[in-house]
Amino acid sequence: MVLQDHFHPPLSLRRHWHSFYNTWATYIASDLNSKLPEDYFAEINVQFKKKPVIQTVEINIFNTQGGAVLAGAIELVSPANKDRASHRQAFVSKCKTLLRQGIGLVIIDVVTERKANLHDELLNRITEGASYLGAELYATYYRVIERDGQPSIDIWQEKISIGDTLPTVPFWLRGNNCLPLELDSIYKRTCQEQRIYVKSA
Repeated sequence: MVLQDHFHPPLSLRRHWHSFYNTWATYIASDLNSKLPEDYFAEINVQFKKKPVIQTVEINIFNTQGGAVLAGAIELVSPANKDRASHRQAFVSKCKTLLRQGIGLVIIDVVTERKANLHDELLNRITEGASYLGAELYATYYRVIERDGQPSIDIWQEKISIGDTLPTVPFWLRGNNCLPLELDSIYKRTCQEQRIYVKSA
């Protein structure tokens, strides 16, 4: 299933992107729950508010040993995350805080109506001499590890484009568990359930 443009006509006139995102996040969590060890679980946090503007679409993975402790997070970038400097800064600050806590992080951006690159802005905040992606759409993963007793971040980055299939992302959780995040199959399932077909786009 190739990635479609959910933010421009004709598809944006036929389907609401926020409904698609809600369903997409649900199926990502469902897929992860079928793969996670017994002491982990995934759940979604989706918030859409107009005043104040809040657009949060994320999947959080928790380790239940000693309570529900956050081990990983997947952020689906929304239009509001990219539309002004204060929103971009808030998103980047949230991601930076997650990485400071050693939490595995994935950012997925398929928003075509805004041009900001939140991955590159995050790199500006957390690394020196980083290799920037420079892409409008992407999927990226960040893993916090120790090298020679010092914290370090492994970064996996993949450009994506409308009309291409989505990649499988390696998703390392805090605690050294790694799962394949199979975005293509999950996206296909979401489109099928929402009756979104290639001929609709």
